[in-house]
Amino acid sequence: MNTPHTSVLLQETIEGLDLQPGFVVVDATVGAGGHSLLMSEQIGSEGVVIGFDADKNALQLASEKLATGPAKFIPIESNFRHLATKLEEIGIGSVDAVLFDLGVSSMQLDSGKRGFSFRFNEPLLMTLKTTPTADDLTALDLVATLEAKDLAIILKNYGEEQFADKISSAIVEARRTAPIDTTFRLIEVIESAVPNWYKKRRLHPATKTFQALRIATNDELGALTEGLESAWGMLKTGGRLAVISFHSLEAKIVKNFYKDKKTSGLGEIISKKVIRPSRTEIVENKRSRSASLRIIKKLSDR
Repeated sequence: MNTPHTSVLLQETIEGLDLQPGFVVVDATVGAGGHSLLMSEQIGSEGVVIGFDADKNALQLASEKLATGPAKFIPIESNFRHLATKLEEIGIGSVDAVLFDLGVSSMQLDSGKRGFSFRFNEPLLMTLKTTPTADDLTALDLVATLEAKDLAIILKNYGEEQFADKISSAIVEARRTAPIDTTFRLIEVIESAVPNWYKKRRLHPATKTFQALRIATNDELGALTEGLESAWGMLKTGGRLAVISFHSLEAKIVKNFYKDKKTSGLGEIISKKVIRPSRTEIVENKRSRSASLRIIKKLSDR
């Protein structure tokens, strides 16, 4: 994975976390380590950065980058839904700050060879794991086995795809003649099911279907719900939790989580308004345009 990844809302995130020397912090989606390196510089040689990622390749890149930072770096190959359990396993009882930078990185989209991008003809895997096992669900499993009505539910709920029924029916029909096992094959089927005007828009006609299958394959929304609660339980009173989300489904979960903590008197929402990238950042990194940052401070040890 040689494609560089540009960290989104980098300065805004670090400033919002209010990091201090000696802090123990968690980057729940460490990726290539962009946010983590700046965290390391903020907390200094007495601090500790713990980086989670299910992607072994990303974790290796992060480890190389974080080796140049002053703080100790501890990589953990795991989905962040297991955050509390994994921290306890290494003897960490609480942390001062946690960051979630959700979604798929530029590296995974452009060179992961896992079927995340419709720009390359790749195996239809869509797993965040670098090398999925036979027990891991893949997007291929979904398009090869689900009935049209179940596929349509996924495309509607996770992709908000307006042609979900037509695309799902086309998938079931197409797989009778040949397996839908690559990204280009899936795109071909999608394009056969949607009207011409839908294919001429700025947004690629496969975008929402790919998003929906990726979310379902990795149970991203379930993992986020569990991960937020797990992180909250490990956060010290006064600590801060920051989440960068990229689509409305993630944002809704984060917003409701924060609202619940505020209403129950357990948290104070630091970002009164959603923090979004500047025009300059969007011009320099188009993938940042849908990003939104929310920050909450823990007020009670519950």
